[in-house]
Amino acid sequence: MSRRSLLRALGAGAAGATLAGCGVPAAYVEPGDRAGRDSSATDHTLHFANWPLYIDTDDEDESKRPTLEAFSRRTGISVTYTEEINDNDEFFGKISPALMNHQETGRDLIVISDWMAARFVRLGWVQEMDRAEQPNVATYLDPLLRAPAFDEGRRHSVPWQSGITGIAYNREKLGREIRSTGDLWADDLRGRVTLLSGLDESFALLMQGNGVDITRWTADDFHEICEQTQKRVRSKHIRRFTGNDYIKDLATGDVLACQAYSGDVIQLQADNPDIEFVVPEEGAELWAESLMIPNLARHKHNAERLIDHYYDPEVAAELAAWVNYVCPVPAARDVLASSKDEETAALAEDPLIFPDDAMRERLAIARDITSEERMDFAKRWNSIVGL
Repeated sequence: MSRRSLLRALGAGAAGATLAGCGVPAAYVEPGDRAGRDSSATDHTLHFANWPLYIDTDDEDESKRPTLEAFSRRTGISVTYTEEINDNDEFFGKISPALMNHQETGRDLIVISDWMAARFVRLGWVQEMDRAEQPNVATYLDPLLRAPAFDEGRRHSVPWQSGITGIAYNREKLGREIRSTGDLWADDLRGRVTLLSGLDESFALLMQGNGVDITRWTADDFHEICEQTQKRVRSKHIRRFTGNDYIKDLATGDVLACQAYSGDVIQLQADNPDIEFVVPEEGAELWAESLMIPNLARHKHNAERLIDHYYDPEVAAELAAWVNYVCPVPAARDVLASSKDEETAALAEDPLIFPDDAMRERLAIARDITSEERMDFAKRWNSIVGL
């Protein structure tokens, strides 16, 4: 299951939209009702919920997580770490009853994708962080990730890892370069192209191909890409819509080009150096999966300290070397570059972990789909995709 999990059915999207909109007014939590009694000073523990395979592990003992253990040694705070988030909507369903009823979730820190994080912020289900407790975040957070539309000033969220939704292709089998989103629609790629099926994962890149500023896209922009995509489905230019199974299609050569995530392509390139990832000339979407502190968390101060621990460039570099996503701490690049291990040092030059200046100029964070838009947009997109 992708960490950038898919909005697989209208039911899941509609349920979220109803909660976030006018369907359940009581679901919104006022700012004054979000904080609980913080036991951090006397209870040196913390419950951290994350996605599977999203943190460094010891080469000889996978149950050990070096960066977490280093935090515990330094602070005396014991961390209960659970890999319980397999899908954004599934996790939403798991903890939403507690949050909408003003109850504790039992978790002090969670990691969710930015489009779901936007929903939590709108509902008032997460607490504002005390940046005075997070000097590393204030100093080292990538400027590109500091001001998402859904969370002004990043007051309620801090990126855990980031990534790019762009285009992957097999250069050897295709026999040419792909430089723009429009290149996907060339005749020699008919039936050999896939797009992501998830509404939140797919729309931004397609809009950028039309020259749209995705930080301020409109409903007209959305319906235009729907019309274009529907025509390409009917003409059989688009082979199918995928989740992370595009990895297999690209690896076998059944697909020559596809919408893809930068973190996946790094793994593909290890087995096949002919696989290329491109940020199109028109731009690509930069996204993040963010750390958030749910309402009534019992160890808010401890959670803030853990977040700041991961923004120490040394720690961020250690994590980046293991997960291979876009590192939200650019200063970690120099740490990796100074490594005596050649493979580790080479990661500092990988633009899919540390985008170069030319690539960064073409990256943007898309504005979120609002609760009012979601139901109609999901219905139309899912009818095209076949969900």
